[in-house]
Amino acid sequence: MDLLLLFKALILGIVEGLTEFLPISSTGHLILAGQLLGVNDEKAKVFDIVIQLAAILAVCWEYRAKIGNVVVGLRTQPDAQRFALNLLIAFMPAAVLGFLFSKMIKAYLFNAVSVAIAFIVGGLVIMWAERRPQPPRVHEVEAMGWKDALKVGFAQCFALIPGTSRSGATIIGGMLFGLSRKTATEFSFFLAIPTMFAATAHELLKYHHLFTLQDIPMLLVGSVVSFISAFIAVRGLLRFVSSHNFMVFAWYRIVFGIIVLLTYYFGWVQWVDA
Repeated sequence: MDLLLLFKALILGIVEGLTEFLPISSTGHLILAGQLLGVNDEKAKVFDIVIQLAAILAVCWEYRAKIGNVVVGLRTQPDAQRFALNLLIAFMPAAVLGFLFSKMIKAYLFNAVSVAIAFIVGGLVIMWAERRPQPPRVHEVEAMGWKDALKVGFAQCFALIPGTSRSGATIIGGMLFGLSRKTATEFSFFLAIPTMFAATAHELLKYHHLFTLQDIPMLLVGSVVSFISAFIAVRGLLRFVSSHNFMVFAWYRIVFGIIVLLTYYFGWVQWVDA
């Protein structure tokens, strides 16, 4: 058993779990962390997808009652049917664009400079959104209409650019489209479930041949740590949004992005294409 590899899996699991649901881009952090740890080959990219699935399972556990009620009520309850339809509508835009352009995105944007620029731009967008407050018109996920869901779905498309943040795009997009901060955050969590399950299934079907039995300990360590970290992050963010805005995340993104660009420009870190 390679203890160094398990340690790297532990670190990546923590990074994934803590960043998946915060508006700071888990993909961007994994790309950078993977390069720093020397874990950026094809197998590593699939490992990232697996631990992202573990993070999504944390949301499933946190909202297990809500999800169970929706599943049970799909045949007879209009509210459950509308909620499921809204998730499907919001899921489709990024699913279609991801299917069409995923190879191009991975070829040209999975690198430190692109991620750093996306960090900075995303931070500026969050600042702009927070400084133009408008009274929300939708205060509960159950009150969202299909047009609200479609708008959030289009916002999620920006998250195809690594460093943008899926949760950031959907939460801030939802707020700009009239959702309350809490509603946008919760819908972002729910939308992550079909989005990440689909991404995981696609990547595993495509690259399952890369894994062997020797990889099981690495996957288990990364997944367990990712689940626990994500569970903590989800509960923390829900408490945070009840009384704070997202400016702290905007500043974090901008400062972090500038640091990465400086390390690249001055050669302090030898970043390579992921």
